[in-house]
Order: sequence, then C-alpha cells, then structure tokens
Amino acid sequence: MKTALILNGPNLNLLGTREPAVYGSQTLADVEKLCERACTANGFALDFRQTNHEGTLVDWLHEAGKLHAKGKLAGVILNAGAYTHTSVALHDAIKGTGITLIELHISNVHAREEFRHHSYISPAAKAVMAGFGVNGYALAVAGLAGMQ
Repeated sequence: MKTALILNGPNLNLLGTREPAVYGSQTLADVEKLCERACTANGFALDFRQTNHEGTLVDWLHEAGKLHAKGKLAGVILNAGAYTHTSVALHDAIKGTGITLIELHISNVHAREEFRHHSYISPAAKAVMAGFGVNGYALAVAGLAGMQ
C-alpha cells in the first residue's frame, strides 16, 4: 500500500482558533481524522505531519523523494501556509525530488490579500486545491488517487 504524505506548514497547528471566519472551526486533529478516512477510502496509508519550520518541510520533502524512488509514496499534499508565498527552498525541494505534489490551501488565496496571490509552490506542483475549507484535504486525497 502506498502512502499519502500530508504536510502542514506554519500556524496550521492553530486551526480551530486562528481566524475561524477564514479557516473554520475544525482543529488540525479534526483534519487528520478527515484525512485518515479519505486515505482509507482511496487505498492509501496516511503520514500526516505539521511543522512551523521551513527547513523541516524541506527535509520531509527530501524524505518523500526517497520513498517515491522506492515506489512507496503515492504523493504529497502540501499546505505550506505562508511559506507558499516566500519559499524558493520548498519549490526547489519539490522539483529536485520528482515527487507528485498537490498544493493545498484551506481558503481561496486569490480572494485574499495581494501578497497571497503568488505561489512559489504552484510551478512545481501537479495540481492546486484552494478554497474548499478543510474538505479540500479529502478532495486532494481523491485527486491524488486519480493520478495513480
């Protein structure tokens, strides 16, 4: 069984309390449960992680590349949070590993502040999911299954 690696970046540990009008009231633990159900339904094992540190995300993407090379990884779903708009390092890690990656945003970043309209991740991603709330995670898992 292949693994879906779901990576969450900075401030996503604050889900449920951070700007609930934008991000909803569900917690990151709730999102993990949603992802577990979606992965089970699509025949994937789940590896779900969160960090506030850019370098940790880069290390996890490198790890994903090794799993991909061994045929053990279905792909990565990455909610990079604010690093989406600032991190060339994440872009380079995605490109350098050759992984299948779906960029995910809970909110519609294009309907928000201008600085959120640019993504360094998108050019390296296979697909982008935005604006579906936390349900976007389940949709992204189904999308990843369709890419297999």
